Amino acid sequence: MFDKNLRVHVEKRLRPLGVNIDRAGLSADHLTLLGILMAIAASIAIANGALRAGLLLLALTAVPDVLDGAVAKASGTASPRGAFFDSVADRFTDALLLGGVAWYLASTEPGRIAVLPLAVVALSMLISYERAKAESLGYDARGGLMERAERLLALGFGLLFDSLLIAVLWVMLVLTAVTAVQRFVTVWRQASAPLPAPVPAAVRWRARRAARTTERMKVRRERWPSRNRR
Repeated sequence: MFDKNLRVHVEKRLRPLGVNIDRAGLSADHLTLLGILMAIAASIAIANGALRAGLLLLALTAVPDVLDGAVAKASGTASPRGAFFDSVADRFTDALLLGGVAWYLASTEPGRIAVLPLAVVALSMLISYERAKAESLGYDARGGLMERAERLLALGFGLLFDSLLIAVLWVMLVLTAVTAVQRFVTVWRQASAPLPAPVPAAVRWRARRAARTTERMKVRRERWPSRNRR
């Protein structure tokens, strides 16, 4: 929900801060790398049972993730390469954080409950794939009840109230599954919409002929400018 409805407004408000960060010499890639390092530290803390420290580091992980887009736009360095790096980093940090939770539960809880956060990871990767594949096909798959921002908030709540951590993970699992279904239905409807009527061959031929004529006239003017002025 955050990504589709609020991200544009948040990045607009953060742009002045992004300008100041860029002037300080930090790039969007630096912030993305900083977020990865914070996620590694958070996952280690969570795995070892330091849930409050993990919560603090989780919050610090989210800060660079929010600011890197603002810095990229403020510095004019936004690019497909940066977007790819940021997306891969997000998936990597998600796996780290929930992997740390799985390690913690495997050490403190009986049975197979440690599989629960891994199931959340699997479904989160699924909804990310749905969006990436949809966008590669020209469709929009943003939105849903449990996107990345909501998952991080829910995880932070579970770390703060550790007695509710397992219940929070179950809620995350259900809502992430609902989000996967929402995105599938959204893209399915877009892909099922009737295609526009094809342009008749005669119209296409006339358009190509007009374009070729315009191009020839342009080349002629460039080659013989003095003749064109007579």
